[in-house]
Amino acid sequence: MSDSHARRAMLAIPVLCLIQFVDVMGVTSATTAIPAILIGLDAPQSAAGPLVTTYAVFFGGLLVVGARLGDRFGHRRILALGVVGFALVSVIGGLAESLPQLLVARSVQGAAAAISVPCALRLLLHVAPQPAARRSALAAWSAAGAAAGAAGFVVGGVLVEGWGWPAVFWINAPLGSALALALLLTVPRLRPDTAGTNLDLLGGILLIGAVMLAVAGAASIEQSTSITLAATLIVAAMLVAVAFGARMRRASQPLISPAAFTSRNLRHGTLLSFVNTATTSSSAVLATLYLQGTLELSAVAAGLTLMTFSLLVVVGSAVAKPMLSRVSTHRVAGAGLGVIALGNLALVIAGTTAAGIAISLGLAGLGIGLASVAATSLGTDVPERIAGSASGILNTGAQLGTALGTAAIVAIAALSSNSVGWIVAAIGAATTALWAGVPPHRPRIRREETTA
Repeated sequence: MSDSHARRAMLAIPVLCLIQFVDVMGVTSATTAIPAILIGLDAPQSAAGPLVTTYAVFFGGLLVVGARLGDRFGHRRILALGVVGFALVSVIGGLAESLPQLLVARSVQGAAAAISVPCALRLLLHVAPQPAARRSALAAWSAAGAAAGAAGFVVGGVLVEGWGWPAVFWINAPLGSALALALLLTVPRLRPDTAGTNLDLLGGILLIGAVMLAVAGAASIEQSTSITLAATLIVAAMLVAVAFGARMRRASQPLISPAAFTSRNLRHGTLLSFVNTATTSSSAVLATLYLQGTLELSAVAAGLTLMTFSLLVVVGSAVAKPMLSRVSTHRVAGAGLGVIALGNLALVIAGTTAAGIAISLGLAGLGIGLASVAATSLGTDVPERIAGSASGILNTGAQLGTALGTAAIVAIAALSSNSVGWIVAAIGAATTALWAGVPPHRPRIRREETTA
């Protein structure tokens, strides 16, 4: 790598990580504003659920489509389009005068984020091709994504209390404009894949349909009168997912290359990404509801309590980098998930005070810092020909973990107690930790063959 290329890469990596941060923060910053949004738009309390899940559904459902668009038309071009689109539609969201208008804006906002994040990850891998540089870049990327979720609670709280709920959306306009300019100045182009000319529209529709049905089904569990509806939606999601798989096998130019399904690294990385976010995002949401509801803390105070999570995510990500050079990727992920399990158990014991919640979520943050770097490192260690699809699939796993995990565990807590929700999260993290780090022995992951 030339000195000029290395210097440009050093500038590009922070820009790409900031794009990831802003897009992911869009989920939780708006969550903090929900009470004010409902009052401002004269919307019923039942509208809180759609406000949370609409963004996540379109974000998670279109990530693979975003990755394929980058492969086809150029990752930097699609990323710039996504960043600018995210900023513009955020302004429109802040101007919404009714709930339907805001839900449409949130849907488009999620779609814009979906085409941005996988392209940003693909470009990150392009500017940091060497193993040591890639580990550092992935550590920064994972820290940005994981910290964004908790930071959104703080940012959202400050904006709502200072300037009202529209500010949660308007803030994205200057951020997006600055990031788009920085992107064009610092991030190099990556030649698009010119093989094939068509995108699999039907495959994309089936994928987002499966995601929507699954999230809606998980969210319906909370209402005891909707158990039949929840089961119906989840079964429908499974059937649509099967149809999506069949489409991928038969399409001449499938949305996801069949080779992606054969990659052990990608399968394991995606599973780990799903569990990472499912067992931490849900716990943070439960803690936030408890802090603001039961302890009656302000949105800002509750957000500051969650800062221990964000800070220790950064610590965990930094620790993961040297660990990955000495320990197998699976075992680093297993160690992180074990710490996440301990954090959730600590919430069961000490989650009745703000201090106890801060310490417990700090443990969970340390764990996801370790586990997310390992999962991303594993899931992106794939042949070059599927690298674009891999970035979309990996991020889809993480976003589905956030959407489904939060919907299901918050619903379980509503039917029982927060402690039961945290116990379920701890069991999920601990079980996956045992799978990742305990025999049957998994040798140190070697980079998968990179030739077509």
